[in-house]
Amino acid sequence: MSNLSVQDCDSLFNELPQEISQGVSLIKAANNWQEKYRQLMLLGKYLTPVPLALRQESAQVKGCESQAWLYHHQQLGQHFYLADSEARIVKGLIALLLAATQGQTTAYIHAFDLEQYFNDLGLSGQLSPSRTNGLTALANEIKALAT
Repeated sequence: MSNLSVQDCDSLFNELPQEISQGVSLIKAANNWQEKYRQLMLLGKYLTPVPLALRQESAQVKGCESQAWLYHHQQLGQHFYLADSEARIVKGLIALLLAATQGQTTAYIHAFDLEQYFNDLGLSGQLSPSRTNGLTALANEIKALAT
């Protein structure tokens, strides 16, 4: 995973759109897996895409079945991430992770419990083992970059 240069940060690392937090609430409130899945797919549409020129191998998340890229920027004790994937479901999962970690402190991110978060959202046990492994790899990279 990579750190971008300072000149790239202003235009790429932003607070997440309000639609992502709204989507997280809709996923939590959904009564069945089909509705949760639909909301998850919609969630990824609100992520800032990683420009093609930045989709470098050095930024790829190892352990994801689908290609996913992750960049990090720290400013004033807060951590900001730019992440993307070619797979729609993975983009939605990335959006969920960023909803919990974007703009947070190192201590908060290191204390973040992925399993509890997905239990709270009603998503535990709903993802395939390969998606769960990729999600765990992404969460681990977010934590590793938050130093």
